[in-house]
Amino acid sequence: MVWWQAMVLGLVQGLTEFLPVSSSGHLILTRELMGLNDGSSFLLFDVMVHVGTLVAVVIVLYKPILELFKKPYKNLAMLVVATIPAVIVGLACNDLIDEYFSTAKYLCFFFAFTAAIMLISEIVAKRNKKPKDLGWGGAVAMGLMQGLGVLPGVSRSGSTIFGGTVAGTDSKKIATFSFLMSIPVICGSLLFSVVDVAKAGALGSVDWFSMFIGAATAFASGYIAVRVMLKLIAKANFKWFSLYLLIVSILTFSFYFL
Repeated sequence: MVWWQAMVLGLVQGLTEFLPVSSSGHLILTRELMGLNDGSSFLLFDVMVHVGTLVAVVIVLYKPILELFKKPYKNLAMLVVATIPAVIVGLACNDLIDEYFSTAKYLCFFFAFTAAIMLISEIVAKRNKKPKDLGWGGAVAMGLMQGLGVLPGVSRSGSTIFGGTVAGTDSKKIATFSFLMSIPVICGSLLFSVVDVAKAGALGSVDWFSMFIGAATAFASGYIAVRVMLKLIAKANFKWFSLYLLIVSILTFSFYFL
């Protein structure tokens, strides 16, 4: 991997981590398009780009993060509960996902699923004339849907938006809580990646310049993506993401199955 490939992958990671289009699916697709098929060589790179996106979301949401630790700690408790489904699915299905969905072949179906739930989210949100404050029902719904976000091609942010919207939660509350939910998930992904790096002994031949380029690009694009999505979620404007994912799904299906 050369520096410009690291920049492209960092850009893709930063944007798609927070846009409702699936970062894992787009990274798999981008790597295959660039002929970068050796997954073992990306273990440490994945750690670095996740650090970049983590820093971005913490900077943007530092005020809501600080508020989590104020009494009576209700939002913190809801965040913990909402994180549990993703942890369970991630631990239980990690090897299965790596075995069957680590290539781009089946991404078309998951892209189509994300396109469908984003379109439904916009329709439901705009018909909801009396949105509710974020409560346990909305937090649990968002948490359950986040569990699906571990599948490549299924957007984590898109799934949580769908869960909160169907539960009738106010769009602005969904926006903030969805991105707060990304923090423990990214931290968990970081932990697993670091363990995998240690097991694989991947520190021996590291291109630190490319790593830095990838992380810096992921941070910059992630920062922009969070800012943009906070506004778009508040307006429930998802149809263009749905159309984009439908096009990508059709193209991916045509390439692998026709």
